[in-house]
Amino acid sequence: MPSPAHAALRALLHSAGLPAALATTARLAGQEPGLPSSFRVEAAAQSSIAAAALAAAALHVQRGGRPQSVAMDQRHALAEFRSERFLLLNGQPPPDPWDPLAGLYRCGDGGMVRLHTNFPHHRDGVLALLGGIPAERPAVAAALLRHRAAEFEAAAAEAGLCVAMLRDDSNWQAHPQAAALLGQPPVTLERIGDAPPTPLPPAAARPLSGLRVLELTRVIAGPVAGRCLAAHGAEVLHLSAAHLPGLPALEMDTHRGKRTARLDLRRPGDAARMADLLRGADVLLQSYRPGALDALGFGPARATALRPGLVYATLSAYGPRGPWSRRRGFDSLVQTATGFNQAEADAFGTPDQPRPLPCQALDHASGYLLALGIIAALLRRAEKGGSWLVQVSLAGTGQWLRGLGRLPHGFDAPDLAQRDVAELLEYTDSGYGRLAAPRHAAIMAATPAGWDHPSMPLGSHPPEWA
Repeated sequence: MPSPAHAALRALLHSAGLPAALATTARLAGQEPGLPSSFRVEAAAQSSIAAAALAAAALHVQRGGRPQSVAMDQRHALAEFRSERFLLLNGQPPPDPWDPLAGLYRCGDGGMVRLHTNFPHHRDGVLALLGGIPAERPAVAAALLRHRAAEFEAAAAEAGLCVAMLRDDSNWQAHPQAAALLGQPPVTLERIGDAPPTPLPPAAARPLSGLRVLELTRVIAGPVAGRCLAAHGAEVLHLSAAHLPGLPALEMDTHRGKRTARLDLRRPGDAARMADLLRGADVLLQSYRPGALDALGFGPARATALRPGLVYATLSAYGPRGPWSRRRGFDSLVQTATGFNQAEADAFGTPDQPRPLPCQALDHASGYLLALGIIAALLRRAEKGGSWLVQVSLAGTGQWLRGLGRLPHGFDAPDLAQRDVAELLEYTDSGYGRLAAPRHAAIMAATPAGWDHPSMPLGSHPPEWA
């Protein structure tokens, strides 16, 4: 009987249109539970990372390379699923990226809301919505006691802010947005334009060598997808604008293997430069709020008109359809809104103390699912032609994780500490200092994964292909 990780791997490959038999070439070692959780985060980690790696191996074969196996240890996969937690800068953990105001608060009706205030404009917006109160936790807690949880969540969403009400699983499953996700695979591929087949370049040292990825992402999920593609050889150019806030403690982890440049798409000259870069790209990977790039002239329709044959990959919080399809969100918020925090608390035996998953599992899994979908779309483009849209959502990934089943004794597992992953770290000199971070967990037999470029701060390179 296949392990839960192998079963999940076969299903992921099938959903991406790849032969499920590819899973037989993967060796997934380890036994669950690996982290303290009632959810199968171990199977999610191994299957999503391995699925992207096997897709890369299949693309390598299509380029004339030899078939290869993929091996993965569970502990290594879990270390990569928490890579930002195990990062060391000059021998020390980097500054905590979490804002002091972020977290769960009780409201006046007894419900709870989670605030995401890590970006200054989101923090300032919440404070303004609460009546212009000081940026202090006691003041926020007192102000929220004057609100009802669902009403404050709705008001925050209307204001473009990042707030989620705590729900249990039954309340989430009854929500219209959950209904919009039903039956949807965790990654979808859709042909959205005509173009002749694009032949893959000849085989090279790594499966994605010679393929270009234009990345416009922030935080974890989108950047993890770009980092994964870079590990398999893609040229990844990460673009951002100077006016957009960043999170250096996360970027130093996810920028490994990439070059980073600045463009402000509100400026005509920079938008023209973006169009030029797009014409030379194979993939556009973006994770900004739904509609943001469309408003700047680089939504799927225009991007594929500029570059027929483009693979356009996009991440959303709650999915492309439904009443919340345009709502902002992050992993922690989606966990709260879709029942994970309450489910973990109930399983742990502390129903009045909501618990997060032991890692940003929705973020990391979504990143590897995006990479899987992108590589599968590149294979389809080579065979059938066309421009392709790849879509993943954090809530959809949550639905997939929930479908992997629960572990009745999951909290018996000890947590992973820094000392437990010491031999899994690689050391590099970067634009931030001396970095230690987990190596890529997929061990490729013929095309070892790794990063050619050190992690560099945003805007370190010119906006051009290498």
